[in-house]
Amino acid sequence: MQRKIWKIRSGEPANEAHDELAAEEPLEIRVNGKAVSVTMRTPGDGADRPVHDAELAAGFLLSEGIITSPADLDRIEPCGRANAAGQDLNVLNVFLSASCTFDPKSLTRHVFASSSCGLCGKATIDAIHQQFAPVYAPAPVTADVLLGLPHTLRRAQATFARTGGLHAAGLFDRTGRLLVAREDIGRHNAVDKVIGHALQAGWTPDDHILLVSGRASFEIMQKALAARVPVVAAVSAPSSLAVDFASESGQTLVG
Repeated sequence: MQRKIWKIRSGEPANEAHDELAAEEPLEIRVNGKAVSVTMRTPGDGADRPVHDAELAAGFLLSEGIITSPADLDRIEPCGRANAAGQDLNVLNVFLSASCTFDPKSLTRHVFASSSCGLCGKATIDAIHQQFAPVYAPAPVTADVLLGLPHTLRRAQATFARTGGLHAAGLFDRTGRLLVAREDIGRHNAVDKVIGHALQAGWTPDDHILLVSGRASFEIMQKALAARVPVVAAVSAPSSLAVDFASESGQTLVG
């Protein structure tokens, strides 16, 4: 998405130019037809849009404890209105398998979450601290691998290179090989996308590293724990609650 701007450099006259902006649109997530969340997110480009939104929805439901495995998902599809194909691409309906029970009252988040806050709308502090079992890294990660992760992730941030306005998250193996990377205007959404990708692909990242382009906050640690990721790294500093949460959850946290 391009907009006309004035570009100003020190000592030079202002020049009219065009700049590309990162997309931000609401996504309503429904479970079995019932709306459970609206989050501000960056949709994927072109054919990737429904794919990335489905990953986001799956990762969100995993981090909320509504689903725990791919077997809990029946299908994820856009609702039928708005575009030429009769589908509203900003509304997703997640249908759970018959074996997965869903109590809407168990989801204590209120309806709206902004792109900057993945925990906004939680009704109580107790509701934030989901009950996920501790996870432990089976083997240490070398410092050389950790130091190389930001550069590798940065090379995968194609939309950030054009706009400068997106966060990113990536799942790596212990050798530093990037397995999946996603971008979003909200860092928690980027995390939901990568853990949702892993969930839908049928693999558990219990021997992997999650890298986020922003700070390491409580919500990022909680989402990583829900996905069973033992090592979380961030290019920025961690918060005090993130450190406490990692210590209690057996996670390795690198800031």
